[in-house]
Amino acid sequence: MLSDEMIEALNKQINEEFYSAYLYLSMSAYFDSIGLKGFANWMMVQHKEEMDHGMKIYRYLFSQGARVKLLPIKEPPQSWDSPLHAFEETLKHEQHITKCINDLVDLAEELKDRATYNFLQWYIDEQVEEEENDREIIDKLKLVGDGRAGLFMLDRELSQRKYVPLTKNEEV
Repeated sequence: MLSDEMIEALNKQINEEFYSAYLYLSMSAYFDSIGLKGFANWMMVQHKEEMDHGMKIYRYLFSQGARVKLLPIKEPPQSWDSPLHAFEETLKHEQHITKCINDLVDLAEELKDRATYNFLQWYIDEQVEEEENDREIIDKLKLVGDGRAGLFMLDRELSQRKYVPLTKNEEV
């Protein structure tokens, strides 16, 4: 049985994950508006993955007999100075999410909540991957600089990303 403190913290994390999805949807719209369809695709896939992340916690709460409380989602930014700026903000946001997950793990340890501690290990691995992906794209954007040809090639590369839903085992 989950403690009230853990239920509240997990409900807050659902909100963080849904805000992430909203942020990446906004970034996708931004990239679409400036003609970078590949970047828009990459962010749309990111949006869908973040929705999965929130729903994974949602289902976990129900599996533990807890109540889900959906909180208001704040409005995300609508534009960025450049693709590089957008991805720097993406990395900064993912680092915030990593801290949130680490705080949840700390709380699970403190409460000796083994089930939640185990559940959160998937998120720890996921955050390592998220930050690595962002850094890789930032590095490429820095290499490209103001070169339109390089930006076009990177846009084409990012257009290849495909959404892969969570497997039944990953869902909870």
